[in-house]
Amino acid sequence: MRWEYVLIIICIMIVAVSGCTQDDSPLNYSSPASNTTNSSTTAVPTTTSSSTNPQAEVSGNCYKVVDGDTIDVEGVGRVRFVGVNTPERGEPGYQEAKDYVKTMCLGKTVGLDIDNAKNKDKYSRALAVVYVDGVNLNQALLKKGYAEVMYIPPSEFNPYKWT
Repeated sequence: MRWEYVLIIICIMIVAVSGCTQDDSPLNYSSPASNTTNSSTTAVPTTTSSSTNPQAEVSGNCYKVVDGDTIDVEGVGRVRFVGVNTPERGEPGYQEAKDYVKTMCLGKTVGLDIDNAKNKDKYSRALAVVYVDGVNLNQALLKKGYAEVMYIPPSEFNPYKWT
């Protein structure tokens, strides 16, 4: 009779704990430690509470700058700056844009305001406005001349307001 009570208590504990581990995040974030493109590993991003990035929904450390409009963020994966386009490798201005983003982001905590209208692009990159120390980096790229507006609807953001 005593073992029945123990088994009932264990079952109740398992049911209680299993309800606490559900991931309700709308995006399928990939782990930065994964070296495969089709990883089934997911990581929940950190919710930002920083007053310097009040618009940011998530935050994480920028551990790689791919180019002037794409970075890798811990807990999120690859992030494409929404609403802007910087020169591609081999085009004039490519290195300047990439260097500016490196200076602003690399090794720092960035805040991300994920585009609610379309949160990923065709390459499964998160589409977001990137904030560093309260600065809208998407807007800064436009104002400094490192990027051009690239508005692709649907998007909750209007990059023409940033110029």
